[in-house]
Amino acid sequence: MIVLARKKFYITTPIYYVNDVPHIGHAYTTIAADVIARWHRLKGEDVFFLTGTDEHGEKIQQAAEKAGKEPKKFCDEIAKKFKDAWKILNISYNHFIRTTDKYHVKAVINALQTLYKNGYIYKGKYQGLYCVGCEKYLTESELIDGKCPLHLKEPQFLSEDSYFFTLSKFHTVLLNKIEKDEIVIKPEARKNEIISFLQNNKLEDISISRSKVKWGIKLPWDESHTCYVWIDAFLNYVTGIGWPNKKFERYWPADLHLIGKDILRVHATIWPAELLAVGLKVPKQIFAHGYFTIKGQKMSKSLGNVVDPVELSKKYSVDAVRYFLIREFPFGEDGDFSEEALINRINGELVADLGNLIYRVLTLAERYKGRIKGKPELDKILDISLIDKHMENLELQDALGAIWEFVRNTNKYINEKQVWKLEGEELSNALYNLLEACRIISILISPFLPETSEKINKQLGIKAGKLKDCKFRKFTGRIKKGEYLFKKVVKM
Repeated sequence: MIVLARKKFYITTPIYYVNDVPHIGHAYTTIAADVIARWHRLKGEDVFFLTGTDEHGEKIQQAAEKAGKEPKKFCDEIAKKFKDAWKILNISYNHFIRTTDKYHVKAVINALQTLYKNGYIYKGKYQGLYCVGCEKYLTESELIDGKCPLHLKEPQFLSEDSYFFTLSKFHTVLLNKIEKDEIVIKPEARKNEIISFLQNNKLEDISISRSKVKWGIKLPWDESHTCYVWIDAFLNYVTGIGWPNKKFERYWPADLHLIGKDILRVHATIWPAELLAVGLKVPKQIFAHGYFTIKGQKMSKSLGNVVDPVELSKKYSVDAVRYFLIREFPFGEDGDFSEEALINRINGELVADLGNLIYRVLTLAERYKGRIKGKPELDKILDISLIDKHMENLELQDALGAIWEFVRNTNKYINEKQVWKLEGEELSNALYNLLEACRIISILISPFLPETSEKINKQLGIKAGKLKDCKFRKFTGRIKKGEYLFKKVVKM
């Protein structure tokens, strides 16, 4: 008997800087990655989902000093906050990597030595404008009114000895790979941005070390220098699955790097160049999602509008927050967050559509004392292949919208059939269709609303299913109606 290996799917989030605690922007990326990972598990694939924290560099060193703590102790505390937040938000990662992990540090040193030995690193002198927030040098053309456009601060002028990575050698090969979709970049507009950048700008060699920053991985051939944070951080994507040991080959190359659009350029240039230089394959796909604004304004501590996803989930429920973040914004575009919009989604879709459906069906089913059986009718309005196509294309909002269309049509079925008036075989047939529809809905929403899916399964008296189980069959559950899935939010 031949056993076929399961298809693998390797997805990553960026690793998050530990200079601050998790906010709604971090949560958005991580929840989206979790939804995608769970969907692929639902399809029976061998999924590896990696997330973690980026813990070296000047920015961390300064944040630790400001807090009056040793950098490692500071990192330990903030990394724990990320882990705690992801546990609360029901993030099903397979591994949480920290760039201070010993195995990662060892692998980075190995990669640096390989790059140096293969002639991709040389010593030079760097003079330029350095943004601590970005952890990189900026050109005059990148500044707006003399300030970094991301951090709104004037960069420092630095002059120091530095080691350089020969990024310029990879300009043509990277442009070709992106144009030919050997590295898929989505959305399409982001791909076009990168192609335009590479066509109009020659990639320059980049500084990969700092002599004045002590909190970092020391270069193996010159310990007076520490490794530039991007080189160190990028390697998490391979060290997190075991590189340089053989086991990483099961999952590499990454099927999807999920990132914010602010770090797309470095992911599309420095990272694949680094991989090629050490002899590894490039990632299959990079998806760059948009920014969050809060009531039309950029999120920032100075404006006092930073949203804590943990506090938000305590107030409205984890699944409500997960649902809103995926449902409200087209994935890949910028989105504006407001609690009013969240409340509207809760009351209008989670309470009135899904919660109402499950409660009505289970109330009707509990009253029925006969054997529930019938012929499929609602299967005609369910298109699993369309939902899966949306997920494969990373059209998360559209996938959730298609699921909700089935939820609403199932509610419509109750009203049109006036099920509460039916008796005998007609009632049995209607209940069969409704209970099977609820079972299938529970499967389909499980990547998005995992806790809600579990609650529905308990109320239906069934076990969690896979995507292949999303077809009408004999209903074998035992009904035990619980409370409403969601509570209506009363606006103050």
